[in-house]
Amino acid sequence: MQIPRFELERWQSVWENQVEINISESGVLPLTVAELVPDAAALQRLLSTPLGYPQTNGSEPTRAAVAALYPQASPANVLMTTGCAEANFLAVWALVEPRDEVIFMQPNYLQIGQLAASLGARVHELRLREELAWRFDGDDLRRLVNERTSIIAVCNPNNPTGAVMTEEAMEEVCGCAARVGAWVLADEVYRGAEFSGGLTPTFWNRYERVLCTGGLSKAYSLPGLRTGWVVAPPEMVDRLWSYHDYTTIGISMLSDRLAAIALEPATRRRIRERLQGVLRRNYPLVQEWVAAQAEVVRHIPPVAGAIAWIGYELDIIADELADELRRTQSVLIVPGTQFGPEFNRFIRIGFAGEHLHLQQGLARLSEALAATLSNQGISLADISKF
Repeated sequence: MQIPRFELERWQSVWENQVEINISESGVLPLTVAELVPDAAALQRLLSTPLGYPQTNGSEPTRAAVAALYPQASPANVLMTTGCAEANFLAVWALVEPRDEVIFMQPNYLQIGQLAASLGARVHELRLREELAWRFDGDDLRRLVNERTSIIAVCNPNNPTGAVMTEEAMEEVCGCAARVGAWVLADEVYRGAEFSGGLTPTFWNRYERVLCTGGLSKAYSLPGLRTGWVVAPPEMVDRLWSYHDYTTIGISMLSDRLAAIALEPATRRRIRERLQGVLRRNYPLVQEWVAAQAEVVRHIPPVAGAIAWIGYELDIIADELADELRRTQSVLIVPGTQFGPEFNRFIRIGFAGEHLHLQQGLARLSEALAATLSNQGISLADISKF
């Protein structure tokens, strides 16, 4: 098995600590341990935790706390993993065989599609259409499904567009999967990161062959815990646990304890209020920036998540634009090409970090765009400056 280099992860890991301003992050300004556990007595109990091996599938309290997020789920439906990334990896490893066919939503975090292809599957893209506000056309899905389809993989809320599927679209995915006995693999790691309203509806309990993956990195502002999960039928959880024994074995003891705290109802509410406050405070900066650059950029506002997916009309591909921004302005963004070559005129900006950093990063991005236009001999007379 040969796997391609994960360009998005490598780009961020190499450069994020070498720039002055990082607006490439896909999550929300991380919590500190003190913010997560403000009670001094509870923090002291946590500090007394022996750092031995935890229960490898996750402790009963932590799995029960995850199960409470999904209708009619129980701890038997939950396997704790090292981040949502491991949950997705285990699911693909367990379910994909050579010559299978996998339907993979695009644009998307590329992990599932690239792993499936590396395992010998034929991967078909279910394209989200910009003209449909980054939703898919049901006819496209129906054309792609056949008897060799093993997985229909979706990301909802979507990374990078921030779009959320309608319940009718979710039912259509499940119906198409049921027609051929395929599994639905729903990456729901951004569930809970909505700008307003209740939680995004889950795929769980809509169809018997559904796996939902999630974690604490995005909506819970706790990426450093590296804590995720997969919710699945008990027999599939047991199978995935066997695969888990060959990877990380289990999450850390502290991650398990802190996850249980983060998932307590009162703490969840507090974290969600903080998250929505950050989104409401920071996203207007993106809106103002897009309006100021309207001659050359376009953007469909996200419904959930902490990232803006922005298209542009310039004679420079996203890799070159992002690299020039990094070198000349010391600002890191994600080029759209890391989501596929067809997105070579898109960039992804994380807007849920430090407010001032976002403001400064967008101003420097404006300077980079102006320099690019000038180099191309395009008049700036009709383009406002941020």
